[in-house]
Amino acid sequence: MNTADIAYTVALCTHNHAPRLARTLRDLAGLIPPEQPWEFLVIDNASTDDTAAILADKSWRFPGPVVRMVREEKLGLSNARNRAVAEARGEYIIFIDDDETPDPEWLRAHENAIQSDHPDALGGRIEVMFEDGSRPPWLSDELLGFLGKLDHGGPKRQLTDPKTPIFGGNFGFKKKVFDKIGLFDAGLGRRGTDNTGGEDTEIYRRLLDAGCQVWWAPEAVINHRIQVGKLRRQYFLDLHYREGRMEGLRARGRRSSIPPFYLYPQLWRAILNTFVAWRSGGRNATLRKEMNVAYFVGYISGWALGRES
Repeated sequence: MNTADIAYTVALCTHNHAPRLARTLRDLAGLIPPEQPWEFLVIDNASTDDTAAILADKSWRFPGPVVRMVREEKLGLSNARNRAVAEARGEYIIFIDDDETPDPEWLRAHENAIQSDHPDALGGRIEVMFEDGSRPPWLSDELLGFLGKLDHGGPKRQLTDPKTPIFGGNFGFKKKVFDKIGLFDAGLGRRGTDNTGGEDTEIYRRLLDAGCQVWWAPEAVINHRIQVGKLRRQYFLDLHYREGRMEGLRARGRRSSIPPFYLYPQLWRAILNTFVAWRSGGRNATLRKEMNVAYFVGYISGWALGRES
């Protein structure tokens, strides 16, 4: 196939998730292929587990796309995505994570949105799938968004509100748009076992600020498989602490390292709200309030201590 004819690059970035990756590769075989030529690009982001062996085993290969594997030694999800942008041969790059199972119509739905609306970027719906079938009693619906669930509802439409982002587990870009807005911020996004995120919402804001057309494609559905390790209260607290730390560091800038005093009453109110929630509903009702406490502790820490080495 002439590489100039490739319309879509499906890019999967992975780091030390060999068992999850193996399942995702098997599940991708169930995709209904798009009408236009496409390629499947895997970015191995400095993996030290069995990832290389899994990718070398051709038994998972599914017919249709050109398949390529590239290794990116610079650790970090944003670095891996930026390498995918550099390597992609398709006019559009559609990203998928290594712990996801796409709906069979997923890629065809992205293709339909691209052909009808010619967006600069687009995002699809993300559902959560509990791998062992169980859901802890403290995991309320409002917390599913922190596990990647995304559903803006309604029909496909252009997104213009900063509060309706597209998420990295199921979004795509016209490759040329990166010439206009720049690449993913390498200071954001997961890096090894570090839970820090934010790179997807940050680039979404840049798209809007640049006047790009971002479309919601609700029929392009991905299922995010939730591992047991994430079904811990500490995972959510750590996620919010790191988010707060990042925001505190950004807000401080070149100002004094002494955090503003208005932050402490906010922290105290968050602690008080946690206590009130515990009194009224027990421990299962407190996690969202505890996450607010973790956020303010992280924010104050990020402001006071600066960037960790």
